[in-house]
Amino acid sequence: MDSSDVKAVSREAGDHPALETAARVGYAVNGLLHVMIGVIALQLAWATSKLTADQSGALGALSGNPFGKLALWVAVVGWLGLGLWQVTEAITGSFETPDRVKAAAKAVVYLVLSWTAFGFARGGKGDSGKQSTDFTRWLLGAPLGVWLVGLVGVAVFGVGVYHVVKGWKRKFLADLESDPGDFVEVAGRYGYIAKGIALGVVGGLFVVAAARHRPSEADGLDGALHTLLEAPGGKALLTVVALGLIAYGVYSFGRARHADV
Repeated sequence: MDSSDVKAVSREAGDHPALETAARVGYAVNGLLHVMIGVIALQLAWATSKLTADQSGALGALSGNPFGKLALWVAVVGWLGLGLWQVTEAITGSFETPDRVKAAAKAVVYLVLSWTAFGFARGGKGDSGKQSTDFTRWLLGAPLGVWLVGLVGVAVFGVGVYHVVKGWKRKFLADLESDPGDFVEVAGRYGYIAKGIALGVVGGLFVVAAARHRPSEADGLDGALHTLLEAPGGKALLTVVALGLIAYGVYSFGRARHADV
């Protein structure tokens, strides 16, 4: 099978109604995840929460009841479908190489999310912050580890800036095949900017971890939100970001219907 055959098979798979439906479900599940993380972050700002404000905290909350378990199995299928659809986009997409790389990176993210949800659905547990810390510790132990961790931080910070710009300039509308309405558009703009701020802080923590040789500094999204809380005016700042994550979730629900898949 040569490359043209691979592209033909990939194009056929990407256009299959079942995969397109699974991809839309994946966007909807992504919306649920962000809403839950936003709610946990609000609890962190104004009350107390035993849950971590990241994907492991949200998925762990779902695993605690029968309805949540069902939602987790839906998440497994949805994120798997979205990940596979991104793979087909990376192979057959008509866009330039950087966009193909972005599609491949998104595929990895969604496939990892699917695997993580699968673990929680089967009764397992996870800690995103610990995984981030362990990864940083391993990377620091590698040759040029400090530079590698710093590079990861800069890359994540760059992704955060990209989200802010994408939200501010409404570039996310290019991902949709139809007009989602003013409410979803406003939610998307606010959501992308807030998520970008959170990712920017995550990237900054990786840079700090590299500079201080402390893997514990890079503890993921939950650590970033705690950092916002500890800043001057932290409660208000964290509230703004938390509401933004919820808004991103609302946009993702709209994207599930209007996405160009």
